[in-house]
Amino acid sequence: MGIPMDVRDAWVNHRTKSSNFMIPSPDEDLKFLRSQMCTQEGVRAGVKSASIACVVSAVPTLIAVRTLPWAKANLNYTAQALIISAASIAAYFITADKTILECARRNTRTLYDKPS
Repeated sequence: MGIPMDVRDAWVNHRTKSSNFMIPSPDEDLKFLRSQMCTQEGVRAGVKSASIACVVSAVPTLIAVRTLPWAKANLNYTAQALIISAASIAAYFITADKTILECARRNTRTLYDKPS
């Protein structure tokens, strides 16, 4: 039972088209595009940083677990994964945040430096 798919889709499409009574200005579109580009740039930089942090934290952790007696006795697989993933996640979020903020600052500077 319920609403047939084609009727529901037609109703949703009609509703989204008719409820948008304000036309966005070109400046708003540019701001949206700039914010999207900043976000994508931040994600790219974060993934690069996280992959480097993963390798940099995984190598010593795995070597320590195989060679040091304390690490052999106390660091199980979950602890090893936690050490590696914590470093990767921290590197991702710190780098993405810094990159997005730097990009936003750069965009703001270009807005205020633009001649009127």
